[in-house]
Amino acid sequence: MIKSLLDYLKNNLLLALSILFILAFSSFIFISPESFYNTIEAYSITIRDLFGSFYLWLGLGCVLFLLILAFTPFGKIKLGGSKPEYNTLSWIAMLYSAGMGAGILLRAVQEPVFMQQNTPISTNDSAEVVALEYTFYQWGFTAWAFYVFFALVIGYYLFVRKKSMLLSNTFPQFEGSKLIKGVDLLTILTTVIGIVAAIGLGTEQIEGGLTYLLETENDYAFAYLFTFIIFLFGFISAYRGIHKGIQKISNWNIALTFLLLLFIFLQNDMLQILKNFGIATYRYIINFLPLSLALGNYDPGKQFLTDWTLYYWAFWLAWAPFTGIFIARISKGRSIRQMILGAIFIPSFGSFFWFSVFGTSSFQLIEQMSSYQGEFDNVFTSVFVFLKAYPLSTATSILTIILLVGFLITSVDSAIYVLSMFTDKGKQNPKKTHRLIWAILMFIFTEAILLLGSFTPEINVLTAMQKLLIVTSLPFALVSVLIGIRLVKDFRSLKS
Repeated sequence: MIKSLLDYLKNNLLLALSILFILAFSSFIFISPESFYNTIEAYSITIRDLFGSFYLWLGLGCVLFLLILAFTPFGKIKLGGSKPEYNTLSWIAMLYSAGMGAGILLRAVQEPVFMQQNTPISTNDSAEVVALEYTFYQWGFTAWAFYVFFALVIGYYLFVRKKSMLLSNTFPQFEGSKLIKGVDLLTILTTVIGIVAAIGLGTEQIEGGLTYLLETENDYAFAYLFTFIIFLFGFISAYRGIHKGIQKISNWNIALTFLLLLFIFLQNDMLQILKNFGIATYRYIINFLPLSLALGNYDPGKQFLTDWTLYYWAFWLAWAPFTGIFIARISKGRSIRQMILGAIFIPSFGSFFWFSVFGTSSFQLIEQMSSYQGEFDNVFTSVFVFLKAYPLSTATSILTIILLVGFLITSVDSAIYVLSMFTDKGKQNPKKTHRLIWAILMFIFTEAILLLGSFTPEINVLTAMQKLLIVTSLPFALVSVLIGIRLVKDFRSLKS
C-alpha cells in the first residue's frame, strides 16, 4: 500500500509538495514553538511597515473592481448553461457557513465591546455607533469581495472557458512551467493556513465555553477532542459530497443561528438595535472610502491596523481561494452579476444585523453594571459570559457550542473538498483518497497550532495566528493582483 502511495505521489507533484511543506511546517511548530513565534512576529512587523498600505488598497480595489464589473455587459455572462443548481436559500446558507461560520460566534460580543471601550477614531458619532461601524468594516463588503473575486476567476474559467478548477488557468502562456506549479502550491498552502487558523481559534472557543460552563480550569484536552470530532465529521461530510453532506449541514447551521439571533433580539430593546443597525450601516457606507484607506480622521494608527484590519484582510485572503472556489462551484447557473451582488451584499448585511443585535445588547448590559471590569474581553469566553445574563443560558450556551461545531465542520468539509479538487487536477468531483489525505494533513497542522498555545501559555494563540496570516498571505496577495490583470485582459478579448 505504501509503495502504491509513493508511486501515486511521483505522478502528482502538486500533492507531494503540499504534503512535504505542511508536514515540515507542522514539525517546526512541534519542535520549537517559541522560535516559530519569534520568527513570524519579526516578519509580520516588517510586512506591516512595508506593505500595510498595499493591503488597504487591495481591499478597496477588489470591492470597486467587482461592483463596476457587475454593471458592465460582462455581468450578464452566465456561469454555465443550466439553471442554478441550488435554490437561493440553500445558496445563501452555504455561502454564509463556508465564508464566515464560527467567526461570527467568536467575535459576536468581544469585538463590538472592544471597539466601544477602545474607540479607534474620534468622531461626532456615539462610541456605540463607531464600534458597530468598525465591526461592519472588518466583516463587510471587503471580506466578501476577496471571496467573490476568486469565485469570479474560478467560475469564469471553469464554466465559461471550460478549464479545470485551478488558479493557474489564468496564466495559459506559462502552461506546464514550474511557475504555474508554484501558483497552485501557493494557493494550497495559503488556504491550509487560513483554514487551520480558523479551526484552531474555533476549537479554542469551544474549550473556553466548556471550561466556563463547567467552572473548571482551561483544559486543552477538550480542544484536542473536539478537533478530532470536527475533522472526523468534516471528512465524512466531504466524503459524501456537496449534495448529501455540505448542503444539509449548512442549512441546519443557518436555521439554528437564526433561532439564537431571534432569541437575543426579542430579549432586548429592539428599536435601539434597529436604530444602531441603520445608523452604523449608513455611516459605514458613506465613510467606506476613508475607512478603507485609513485616511484623515479614519486613521486608527499602525498598532490598530496590525491587530485588526491587516489581520482581517490577511485572514479573508487566506480563506479566499477555498471559499471562492466553493462559491463558484455552488453558483453554477447564475450570472456573474447575480453572484457578485448576491455574495457581497446579502451575507454582509446579515453580518451587520448579527453584530447590531449582540453588540447593542452587550452595550446595554455594560450600562447596567456598576463598573465594567472586562467581562467581555476574552475572545474565547465572551459570548458565554454574555449569554449567562439571559434566561435559558445553559441551553443557549450548549446551542452555541453545537453551532461552533457545525460551522467548523462545514469549514473543514468545504476545505477538504476544494483542496482535493486542486490536487486532483482541478476535477469538480475529486477522488475520495484525496479527501482522506487532506483531512489527515489539516488535522495534524491544527494539532500543532493548539500545541503552540498549550505548551507555551505565554504565547496567545490568537496573536500568533494574526501574525502568521499577515506573513503567509502576502505572496498570495501579490499574485492576486496579477490574476486580476489577466482576467481583465481575458474579458477584453471576449469583447473584441
